[in-house]
Amino acid sequence: MHYHKWDEVHQATDAIRSSWNGTPSVGIILGTGLGALAEEILTEATIPYSEIPHFPHSTVTSHRGQLVAGTLAGKSVVAMEGRFHLYEGYSAAQVTFPVRVLKELGCTTLIVSNAAGGMNPLHDKGDLIVIEDMINLMAVNPLVGPNDERLGPRFPDMSAPFDRGLQDLALKIALEENVVAHRGVYVGVTGPNLETRAEYRFLRAIGADVVGMSTVPEVLVAVHAGLKVLGFSIVTDLCLPDALQPAKLEDILAVARSAEGKLRTIVTKVLERMD
Repeated sequence: MHYHKWDEVHQATDAIRSSWNGTPSVGIILGTGLGALAEEILTEATIPYSEIPHFPHSTVTSHRGQLVAGTLAGKSVVAMEGRFHLYEGYSAAQVTFPVRVLKELGCTTLIVSNAAGGMNPLHDKGDLIVIEDMINLMAVNPLVGPNDERLGPRFPDMSAPFDRGLQDLALKIALEENVVAHRGVYVGVTGPNLETRAEYRFLRAIGADVVGMSTVPEVLVAVHAGLKVLGFSIVTDLCLPDALQPAKLEDILAVARSAEGKLRTIVTKVLERMD
C-alpha cells in the first residue's frame, strides 16, 4: 500500500534543491487550461519528473511532466506542469506526493486548476469557477494509511479547505477584469468515463456545480499539510442531463484553451496582491 513517507519526501526535495536553491512561497498545479501560465514564469530551473525520486510520470498527452521553478508576479513559485490522475492507474498517495514536496520546499499556498463539466444551468461554457468547497466521490483518500505527525494531523479539519480570503481576492480581480467568475462546489469522481445522465442528476442534487477527475486528492493533502488553497475550474462543457450532448475531447480542450488567458490574468494578479 502506498502512503507518504517522510524520508521519500525529503529525498525528492533534496533532488530538486540540487538543481534549484530558491524558497518558493506558492505551489501551482497547472491542470487543463492553465498550461500557458508556465510560459509567464521567469524560469530559474526546469526539472523533469523523471529526475525526481518517487515522482510518478505523467501519461496524459496534454500534460508535460516537469517542475518549473522561478518567479511570477514577484513571487517565488514552483509549478507542476502536468499532474497525475487516479484514472491513469496511480494510487491516491502517488497522485498527491508532489504536494508534500511543494510544502517541504517552502510553499505556504497551493493554487490548483482544472477543466470541469458544468452542471449549474446558470453557468456557461468558458466561465471560471472559484472553488468554495468540494465533495469527494472518488472512493479513495490519500490520507489513508499510517499517519506521520510531521506531515500533518491524523484527522484534519475540512470545514474550510479553500481559503476564503483568496477566494474573495480572486472574485474581486475577476470583476475588475470583466471576467465571468462564480463561486462553486467541485465534486471529484474517478473517471475516466464522463458521467451518465442519471449521475449528473445525482451530482447536481447533492449540491455540486462542477464535476471533474482531479483536484480533490491534492486539496486533501494540502489541507493536511497546512497549506492555504485556492482552486479554479474552467467550465469546459455543459452537463445538463435533459439537454446532454455527447462530449468531444477536442471541444473540451478548445474551450479550456480559450479560457486560459482569463485564468492566467487572474492567477497573476492574485499573486501580485497576495500578502
